[in-house]
Amino acid sequence: MSGLAVGGWIFVGLMVAMVVRLHVATAMFAAGAAAFLIMNEGDANALLFTINNLAYARLSNYDLAVVPLFILMGQFATYGGLSQALFRCAAAFIGHWRGGLAMAATLACAGFGAICGSSLATAATMGQVALPELRRNGYSGALATGVLAAGGTLGILIPPSIVLVIYAVLTEQNIVKMFMAALIPGILAAIGYVITVSIFVRLSPSSSGALAPRKSMAERWQSLKGVWPVATIFALVLGGIYLGWFTPTEGAAVGAVATGVYALGTGRLDWPTFATCILQTAVASAMIYFIILGAAAFNTFLALTQLPQAAADWGRTSGLSPMAILTLILIVYIILGCIMDSLSMMLLTIPVFYPVVMALDFGLNAEETAIWFGILVLIVVEVGLITPPVGLNLFIINSMATGVPINDTYRGAFPFVLSDMVRTAILVMFPAITLWLVRVGF
Repeated sequence: MSGLAVGGWIFVGLMVAMVVRLHVATAMFAAGAAAFLIMNEGDANALLFTINNLAYARLSNYDLAVVPLFILMGQFATYGGLSQALFRCAAAFIGHWRGGLAMAATLACAGFGAICGSSLATAATMGQVALPELRRNGYSGALATGVLAAGGTLGILIPPSIVLVIYAVLTEQNIVKMFMAALIPGILAAIGYVITVSIFVRLSPSSSGALAPRKSMAERWQSLKGVWPVATIFALVLGGIYLGWFTPTEGAAVGAVATGVYALGTGRLDWPTFATCILQTAVASAMIYFIILGAAAFNTFLALTQLPQAAADWGRTSGLSPMAILTLILIVYIILGCIMDSLSMMLLTIPVFYPVVMALDFGLNAEETAIWFGILVLIVVEVGLITPPVGLNLFIINSMATGVPINDTYRGAFPFVLSDMVRTAILVMFPAITLWLVRVGF
């Protein structure tokens, strides 16, 4: 049996394993091991030797130390009360607008995402803060849950982003340039969500309840005092990374320490809470590393069967335009987002799709193509978090919203999915928007 035939059958088995809910890391690891044994005539000793070297080679990567540090930074931010300060500040300035509290929740999600790096953590944390306020002020269950599920996706788009770090490691791209490229699309996402809320409440006036009273300037300036730690940490971490003061890993360490010191200063970080932060960071990091190890084994399977090379050859000889092939790939991501989580989806597909895209001519150099494609993937992966039936953000927010049917949450998130589609189309047609900061060197 040829390598491509083996690869085809094992890939089908991999899909079946995930459909029956086998953990994605286990499924990818098993696929890689099976391909290795078939292609090497059942040599189990060679498989064990390869796995041993593979685990060290992949997990000893210095850049991966960013992952637990950014997770810890997000944990300290959550327990330090920064999410409440962000929402209060945004509500003080725009809460009196029609749909203003929902817009404030979006901006608070963007601010929290700038120091968290995780979509699920952003959604869960801001849901605890903003959802009760939205419901208390008469916002419909659909809008309240939909806007928070969508706003949570900003956690993986606005740098620093854990998923973006993993993409950079997988494709051997510069993490700093990836962060720079994500900044403008992240800002566009937040603006797009605010516009979507504005349209939503005009088409459905009853969804936003009564207008909140306008805050005085004194109250607004007072609310800004709670936001300065977020702005300072964001500027310190990303500014330091962009300006070359420290590496992304060092920047993540600085951010974690700074956020921890702030949480300690507020009196919210005692020893039991600190232990909880460390434990949750360890659990989340172990899960991510296990998936990365499974993906490494899966990549070995792809290398042995030459599926990526075959896919790249198909892209070159299919007769389809590069934009048509890219559009098909993005559509596949959106479909996969309905059944898979973002990290697993990226680790499963990047080894196959990345060579295809890099073999096409978009009028960009190789580095720009890789960075641009990474941001597009990040955006459509983000869409998967708010698309049924397995949009993880939808379930997280809906589980917090007592009495709100899941169908209402689906309905509330749909306009934000449309906003994501529009933004994706703009970034596909105009790569310069994504690459501008990279090209000017910030």
